[in-house]
Amino acid sequence: MQKIQAFLIALLILTVGGVLSVALLATNKNKEQDNFSVVGSGIVYAKADIANINVGVKSGTKKTAMEATKEGTSKMNSIIGEIKKLKIEDKDIKTSDYSLNPAYNWTQDKGQELIGYEVSQSLNLKIRDLNVIGDVIAKTTEQGVNQIGNIEFTIDDEFALKNQAREIAIAKAKEKAAIIAKQSGLKLGKVKNVVEGNDNNVYPTYTNAKMSVAAVGQEDLKAPTIQTGQNEIKMDVTLTYEVE
Repeated sequence: MQKIQAFLIALLILTVGGVLSVALLATNKNKEQDNFSVVGSGIVYAKADIANINVGVKSGTKKTAMEATKEGTSKMNSIIGEIKKLKIEDKDIKTSDYSLNPAYNWTQDKGQELIGYEVSQSLNLKIRDLNVIGDVIAKTTEQGVNQIGNIEFTIDDEFALKNQAREIAIAKAKEKAAIIAKQSGLKLGKVKNVVEGNDNNVYPTYTNAKMSVAAVGQEDLKAPTIQTGQNEIKMDVTLTYEVE
C-alpha cells in the first residue's frame, strides 16, 4: 500500500512539474512576443587633432651587411634629427619596423645570385600640431625617406563626442518607435533593454606614393598641403520596448 502511495505522489509531482514547465515556456514565449525593438543611429562630426603617419627608409644594395646597416643608420639618424627639429617629442616617435635582408639577382645563366644586402627601417609618428604635417613629409624626404604610408587623422579624446552621438541615437530610436507604434497600432510600454552597437569612425586619409630620393635632388622639397577634413563619430543604439 505504501509503495502505491509513493508511486502516486511521485506521479503527481512529475505531472505538476510538467504543467509548470509548459506554463513557464509559454509565459517566456509570450514575453518574447510582447517585445518590440528599434535601432537608432547618431552621428557627430569633429575636426581631428592628431595625425599618425608612417615614414621609412630603404638603403641601397650594399656588398656587405655592415655597409647596408651603416647607410640605413646614418639616414635614419638624420631623419629623426629633422623630426625633432619640428618639435615632435620622443614619446611620439616609435620604430615600427627594422629589417636587414639579403638582395638577390636572377639570371638565366647563373640563376639566383647574392648581390648584397639592404636595410629597411620605419617610424610611426604621432603629430599633435597638424600645421607641421607637410613639413614632416618634406623635411624627412630631404633626409632620405623613400617610403611614406597613409596619414590617419584621429581625435585624442572621443568620450564627449561619443556621448553626444549616443544621445542622438537614443532620441532617434524613440522617435522611430513612436512613429511605428502609431502607424501599426501598437501600444508601447516601458523600455526594457538598451544595447549599444559598435561605433564606426571614418578617417580622411592622405596617401603619398613611394618617393625616390634621387627625384628630390639638392633642392628643398616644398611642403605639400594636407587637408584634415572632419571625422565622423557614429553610435548605434537598440531600444527594446514592452508592448501592452
